[in-house]
Amino acid sequence: MSKQFASAGDMTEKEISFTEIGRDLWAFTAEGDPNSGVIIGDDSVMIIEAQATPRLAQKVIEKVRSVTDKPISHLVLTHYHAVRVLGASAYQAQNIIMSEKARSMVAERGKEDWASEFERFPRLFQGHESIPGLTWPTTTFNDRMTVYLGKRRVDLMFLGRAHTAGDIVAYVPDENVMFTGDIVEYHSACYCGDGHFNDWPGTLEQIRKFNLDAIAPGRGDALVGSEMVNAALDSTADFIRSTYDPVAKVAKRGGSLKEAWDACRAACDPKFKDYAIYEHCLPFNVARAYDEAQDIDTPRIWTAERDAKMWADLQG
Repeated sequence: MSKQFASAGDMTEKEISFTEIGRDLWAFTAEGDPNSGVIIGDDSVMIIEAQATPRLAQKVIEKVRSVTDKPISHLVLTHYHAVRVLGASAYQAQNIIMSEKARSMVAERGKEDWASEFERFPRLFQGHESIPGLTWPTTTFNDRMTVYLGKRRVDLMFLGRAHTAGDIVAYVPDENVMFTGDIVEYHSACYCGDGHFNDWPGTLEQIRKFNLDAIAPGRGDALVGSEMVNAALDSTADFIRSTYDPVAKVAKRGGSLKEAWDACRAACDPKFKDYAIYEHCLPFNVARAYDEAQDIDTPRIWTAERDAKMWADLQG
């Protein structure tokens, strides 16, 4: 790789928060690192997002054990990215659920994603030796499925393409709370390397229609109350549009990736440069927006060779 990503030099441990966002619903957050969610049912527990390694997953499990001794029966993975799924073995959950599309992305590009994220996020992959291999679901669905944890109902839904083509959300109707994965971020940059810019804002509006009382986002603080929920939906949509629009203008007139990079920075730096992982995400976001503006619907598979070419193009 010809240049390091910003995240490669971030070796500072983050402070963990464990916030109750509804009755027996918890958000595990860590200053912009990937979040996890916890849904406690009558007899068992559902975890949302596995973390990058079994070592990191143990930190989630420790927090779960601080509030319940019920067994972990279900693990829901909102999409296929390595930092979200490779810690799955630690939970020993009998049921691992993904969308059918997310599973297909594990098959298509899971190995490449693991390799690339291992290079980009060395702190998150400490203890990687304990990862047994790619994480595969035991259950998949296309649009919607419902899981009952005793009497507690959890609706798993595909609401539209966004962060990836296979993103799902977990909605708990008895508390009107949603776990959105990386469709929604709060004071954290959106990673758009596998994203669908033109679909993403509409998916956010589908979430808004629930009039939620709380959201556990993919990164950033738990969002409790309608004011925080709507502010996060607005800021995520603004991030997506502010990234795509200037890049698309350059791409559609035949400008270079370097010109698109400069245009994106001019639009986004003033608003988002203090967001978590902003510098890390920016090159991927520009490259994907440039492709989508040229009607490349399927995001490219990221490899070390692809990263090197991207850096060369960005440098003009």
